[in-house]
Amino acid sequence: MLFDQETIVFFKVAIEKDGYLELPAHGNSMFPLIKRGDVCRFNPCSPGSLVKGDIILFHTDQGQLIAHRFIRKEAHLYIFKGDTNLGYDLPARPEQIIGKLTSIKKYRFNLSVQSASVELWGKLIMTLPAMSGMLRRYLNWKSHYADIWSTLWRKLNSL
Repeated sequence: MLFDQETIVFFKVAIEKDGYLELPAHGNSMFPLIKRGDVCRFNPCSPGSLVKGDIILFHTDQGQLIAHRFIRKEAHLYIFKGDTNLGYDLPARPEQIIGKLTSIKKYRFNLSVQSASVELWGKLIMTLPAMSGMLRRYLNWKSHYADIWSTLWRKLNSL
C-alpha cells in the first residue's frame, strides 16, 4: 500500500506525540512471525540505536511502509530485509525510519518482541539465511494450491 508524503508525515508526528503507532500487517514478508491482519505496535527509535535483527518500520521514497529486520548500516544508509525475502530492500536513509516493533497483536493476545520465542526466531532467521528461501517456497506452494482448491471448490458448488 502506498501513502502520500502528508500521510507519512502524519505517521511520524503521531508516533512522536502518542509514543507508539499501531498498524495492521498487509504482506507476508515477515511470515510466520507477522501474518496478514496482525496489528503491529511500533515505538519511536533513533537510527543510531538500531541493533541487528530489530524489526523497523520505515518508508520508501515511493511512500510504501515496510517493517523489516535491520541487517546493517553502510555509511549513512540502513539495510533491511524481510524474513521471507531473498534479497535486501533498497537502502533507507535515517529520516525514512519511523519506529521499532515492540509487540504484535495476534488474535486475542499480544506477543512482545522481547519474548523468548520471538528472540529465538530472530536469531534463527538471522543465522540461517537459507530459511528465507524455504519460507518463500512454502508461501508460493501454499498460494498455488490455495488457488487450485478455490477453483475446484467453485466448480463443485456450481454443479
